[in-house]
Amino acid sequence: MPRVLVLLLAAACAAPLPAAAPPESTAASPAAGVRRIADLPYGPDPRQRMDAYLPANAQAAPVLVMVHGGAWMFGDKAAASVVGPKVEHWVRERGFVLVSVGYRFVPQVDVAQQAQDVARALAAVQSQAPSWGGDPARVVLMGHSAGAHLVALLAASAPLARQQGVRPWLGTVALDSAALDTAALMQRPHLRFYDRVFGTDPAFWRRVSPTDQLAPGTAPLLLVCSTQRRDGSCAQARAFADRVAASGGRAELLPQDLSHGEIDAELGLPGGYTSAVDGFIRSLR
Repeated sequence: MPRVLVLLLAAACAAPLPAAAPPESTAASPAAGVRRIADLPYGPDPRQRMDAYLPANAQAAPVLVMVHGGAWMFGDKAAASVVGPKVEHWVRERGFVLVSVGYRFVPQVDVAQQAQDVARALAAVQSQAPSWGGDPARVVLMGHSAGAHLVALLAASAPLARQQGVRPWLGTVALDSAALDTAALMQRPHLRFYDRVFGTDPAFWRRVSPTDQLAPGTAPLLLVCSTQRRDGSCAQARAFADRVAASGGRAELLPQDLSHGEIDAELGLPGGYTSAVDGFIRSLR
């Protein structure tokens, strides 16, 4: 059986979503020696913006594109948990360009349109990377929680990405998603906020389900999951990885004894977790 490298991005929180979105996390300041270009537009909506973090003297640098979480209804591309240690590790220490992507939220748009936003941002990154000293042929896509679901959906469905002008990218890292099989999720007991996000139409569930949209030719995937969660995110990640393998793809499962939030906030800190993700990214090059 082919080796499977699958990134599972966590789409669910461990507790019911509050009625109102919580305040956004404190924005991270760029690490020393890192230049930030904020709010680059990739579309007309104020939320269709991205921040680029550039190392000093970048030349044909690899590019890491990060998509934040927030239950598809809130979140902040500049939050410290989203970019802080990742910028320190990959930009300042490793010389990557890192781009953190914002996108429109439910209910302004639906989840399919959010995936289009992320694809549109990815195409913009590939187009603009040379002007930042980045290499558009060395792009890795990463997402956490809702962002993990969105990047996994793009990885599974190449036509969806191509419709927005995206060229093939090296691989995808999904950080703790519980919505990889969206249709199955919605047909069993689930947290109520999923109903607000995915609605009641089974056809739409399948349309935005990475499992249902999976096609041969998927780029390598790394699926990170929290063993502390009680909603079976690791079991779902393992099942998705098996499907990738069966389709001839390459996937890897990376369970971590960390909470859902720590899966995001601790990535980039020294230790085995960051080293394992580094190893996956190196394997793509």
